[in-house]
Amino acid sequence: MPVLPPAPPAPAPPPEREPWDRNYRLGVWNGWLVAVGDGFLTVTVVVAGFASRLGASNAVIGLLPAIAQGGWMLPQILVASRVRGLAYKLPVYRSAALVRTLSYVAMVLVTALLSSRPALCLTLFIVAMTVNALASGVSGLPFLEVTSKIVPPYRRAAFFGTRNLVGGLLAFVAGLVVKWVLASGLPFPYTYALVFLLATVFYVTGYATFGRVTEPPDEPLAPTNVMQELRLIPVTLRADPHFRAFLAVRLTLAFASVADPFYAVYALRSLGVPSSELGVFLLALAGAAPLSNVLWRRVAERKGSRRIIRYSAAAACAAPLLALTIGHAQAGAYLLVFVALSVAAQGFNLGHTNHLLNIAPAASRSRYIGSLNTLVGLALFAPVLGGLLADHFGYRTVFWLSAALYAAAWALCSQLRRDA
Repeated sequence: MPVLPPAPPAPAPPPEREPWDRNYRLGVWNGWLVAVGDGFLTVTVVVAGFASRLGASNAVIGLLPAIAQGGWMLPQILVASRVRGLAYKLPVYRSAALVRTLSYVAMVLVTALLSSRPALCLTLFIVAMTVNALASGVSGLPFLEVTSKIVPPYRRAAFFGTRNLVGGLLAFVAGLVVKWVLASGLPFPYTYALVFLLATVFYVTGYATFGRVTEPPDEPLAPTNVMQELRLIPVTLRADPHFRAFLAVRLTLAFASVADPFYAVYALRSLGVPSSELGVFLLALAGAAPLSNVLWRRVAERKGSRRIIRYSAAAACAAPLLALTIGHAQAGAYLLVFVALSVAAQGFNLGHTNHLLNIAPAASRSRYIGSLNTLVGLALFAPVLGGLLADHFGYRTVFWLSAALYAAAWALCSQLRRDA
């Protein structure tokens, strides 16, 4: 009887959890450090509270998140035209990070030295914020491009989920520190200067961490100029219905953010909440983030980015509705407004990034990112309109408008492409 050869060994089962390689680790650590910086420098709470202490009008307070978010998005069509032909995108990120570092230092110095001249202090602070936001817009597209190269599609939900989950826990600790600093005996403006300084330390460390990533080169592509990129936006929109649907959702959500900077200001000016309690609002924002990230990561893995965006729109709609129903006697329950905002923000962060990277063809990724962010960036100046409405018709009008727009965005999400 012939002797049969031994059966080949069964292939080893794939690991339940893939090990983190060096690039993956650096990307995650960057997210954690930047999340701590965001915990200290939350525009809609800490910066809005600082501007309120300086006597800023509602229109100016509405301008602050518009600068932070719109400034991040507006330069990206210009960046797309420059970055497209580069084999390596990381040098652009590093250069922008240097500019951001200098702008953070300027914000700290302006706060500490010029508060006795409120108008000048606020003006220079806004100038530094604007420079920072534009530099962040320059770095944002290279960051997404590099991330898409070092993290494969099937690991992106876990990558961003891990960044957001642990980052949210660390931001909660930052919120505790902010609460302690604002309630300490340190006089104004040194309380805010210290908070901004701590934010600067963590931001700069985070940028340096991502700057150490080993970036694989791209295939060289023909460079384009800004006018070519602008002319290609309508072509891309006509050719890709999935991109059109996503743009419609993002624009509606951007206009719905009209109320975002006024929740904290409404509590200070209308509900009589003392400014030392801003740290409590930060704790609500940061404390809800880790738990919501666990939820959003499960939704991302099981249902996809489309469902995340829709659920997040529903959570965001709850924030203005809660603000409308909570009165002076229930000021403690006002924390729920910030819980809803935090849950929604974490979902949007994960859902928007994943959906855009999933629908964008590899060869046109820069164009898709730059086109979308530039168009949405214009709409993110809606809070300035919100400030004018608040000055003339009151905060409640702004909250009703925000709730209606979030409901519209929820309905539009049904047109988004399902993840493959």
